[in-house]
Amino acid sequence: MFKIDTFDFAGKKAIARVDFNVPLDENFVVTDDTRIRAAVPTIRKVTENGSIILMSHLGRPKGVTEKYSLKPVISKIEELTGKKVKFATDCIGEIAEKAAADLKPGEILLLENLRFYAEEEKGDKEFAKKLAKLADIYINDAFGTAHRAHASTAVIADFYDDNHKLFGYVMEGELHSLDQVLRSTKKPVTAIIGGAKVSSKITIIENLLQRVDNLIIGGGMTFTFVKAMGGKIGSSLVEDDYIETAKTVIAKAKERGVKLYLPVDSVNADKFAADANVAFSAIDQIPDGWMGLDIGDRTIQLFSEVIERSAVVLWNGPTGVFEMEKFEKGTVEIAKSLVKATVKGAFTLVGGGDSVAAINKYGMETKVSYVSTGGGAMLEFLEGKVLPGVACIPR
Repeated sequence: MFKIDTFDFAGKKAIARVDFNVPLDENFVVTDDTRIRAAVPTIRKVTENGSIILMSHLGRPKGVTEKYSLKPVISKIEELTGKKVKFATDCIGEIAEKAAADLKPGEILLLENLRFYAEEEKGDKEFAKKLAKLADIYINDAFGTAHRAHASTAVIADFYDDNHKLFGYVMEGELHSLDQVLRSTKKPVTAIIGGAKVSSKITIIENLLQRVDNLIIGGGMTFTFVKAMGGKIGSSLVEDDYIETAKTVIAKAKERGVKLYLPVDSVNADKFAADANVAFSAIDQIPDGWMGLDIGDRTIQLFSEVIERSAVVLWNGPTGVFEMEKFEKGTVEIAKSLVKATVKGAFTLVGGGDSVAAINKYGMETKVSYVSTGGGAMLEFLEGKVLPGVACIPR
């Protein structure tokens, strides 16, 4: 098994699955280059002595669709790498094969959108074989699609022996960071799980109960737990079908010696709107007609103390409706606590769409240890599921 750092790419062609599914404006200009930027170290490493063929999807096209072409991404790759990028107007067949054959050491080739072929998402072996035909080495550097058993993310690896398939720097970084949380020998380990619904996070919570010392619950899912404990939640979001599940989580945490932290006070609104009237109460004493949309100051202090004395912290999900200024304080303060914990030497991992959006919004993304771009893949990894894009390459 090889690591990308120690692999000799001299005179070799590598085909790398990257995640260039990036947002474009109405003029087809990339508006967020985070994913492209993340792939640059892998591109640079390979092109020191070898050549690289980049493959990705963009959007959800139904067959060949011009607005989903990867052509607009070329200028951004060139800007970030300082190299010219060749483009193949197909990802398999004669056009792709000729472009790959003509590639010289140090050069970059981008293939057209993989999802122009339905075979990509079906995990078709023949399609994967045609992709594998283009290069000597396979690199998976697209953690964001690692939970999909698609042709380019997993099946293609079957056509390479163990010495010719490896992870890129993005994949290595994501897996190392998640291992730091799930297999940490440093204590205490704290997980902050927020978001709207218990139903979307219950598998993660159950898996983390076996691995963490502290579990902090925030966001809309709080109120299912509060109601399960007999509290008054007004018109706050609740999943009545998950009240028994919440009770089970509380019992399991106690049984396993995990300290479960729920909010103690709440910032309430009389409607779900930016211009709502605001009032404050204990978390279990929300009046009828009012809904909890953020954690209060006593909760911020409680949670911050737990976070700042932790050795490892995972943050997945905001603690309130941070998109509205009146209800963002809790999420802002949690982000600040993560930064303080990082300064003290803790390993801090932020992951999941809303958490990443929040840490970026407040300009703190470089002040924590790692920000995962994995989305669904990260959530499935935290649930304990085997990701096809990870399992296909020996670690």
